[in-house]
Amino acid sequence: MSEIIDRLHFSLDVAEEASVLILQHYQTDGLLVESKSDESPVTVADRGAELLIRKRIAEEFPDDGVLGEEFPDVPGRNSFRWILDPIDGTKAFVHGVPLFGSLIGLEYEGRVVAGVCRFPALNEVVYAADGYGCWWKIGNQEPRRTAAPSTTDIRQARLMFTEPTHWKPFHRFETIMQVMDQVRIGRGWGDCYGHAMVATGRAEIAIDPQMSPWDIAALIPILREAGASCTDWKGREVVDGGDGVSVCAGLKDQVIAILKAAPPLPGKK
Repeated sequence: MSEIIDRLHFSLDVAEEASVLILQHYQTDGLLVESKSDESPVTVADRGAELLIRKRIAEEFPDDGVLGEEFPDVPGRNSFRWILDPIDGTKAFVHGVPLFGSLIGLEYEGRVVAGVCRFPALNEVVYAADGYGCWWKIGNQEPRRTAAPSTTDIRQARLMFTEPTHWKPFHRFETIMQVMDQVRIGRGWGDCYGHAMVATGRAEIAIDPQMSPWDIAALIPILREAGASCTDWKGREVVDGGDGVSVCAGLKDQVIAILKAAPPLPGKK
């Protein structure tokens, strides 16, 4: 569908534009960090990047809806909706760690059909659209088509996870330990970077105990086109499940079976 591919190319361009803005604030003295109502951090870079992306969407696709982390929803007048996270991994960003990313997801008729995950400080981008494949571009290199690992033995798997301190409030620490006890290696390379590692063949599993729609939307088509999956802990390909796991096809059933047994998130069934 040409309308989807046109928007994918637009997403790549606008993500690069946002990267320039974000990097103006990265590793700078005096960066003001505020706490939102949920105690998560936010900076002028988060807000400025989202405003830039929203402005460009309004100019190019004025009938499309927009859902973003930092500002109110914009209802659409057609079947397209953008889902934005200008800086996924703000804690990494404010501490000068380069593993944060900008996420742009595109829904069509309620299905996420395209996604861009750009890492400004690394100058890398991973992107995909339905039927288009998953692609990874590093710096000025030519994009390469990428795929998740074909691993079927969890004992050989590499697990990525986000901030273990966040697992205990949701009474889910025991769940991650069940997975960790079975894999070959577990690393705390989390947020969108961990999920991108699955899509690019560098890990088999990435697990988050809590994900908002803007955290997961862009990742769903990226992992799908890489031959893996990005779902909630019940195995559903939805943006509002509240949690998330990216896993290669050969381990999906085994990992989802473990996660399904975890206590539900507050307000989730």
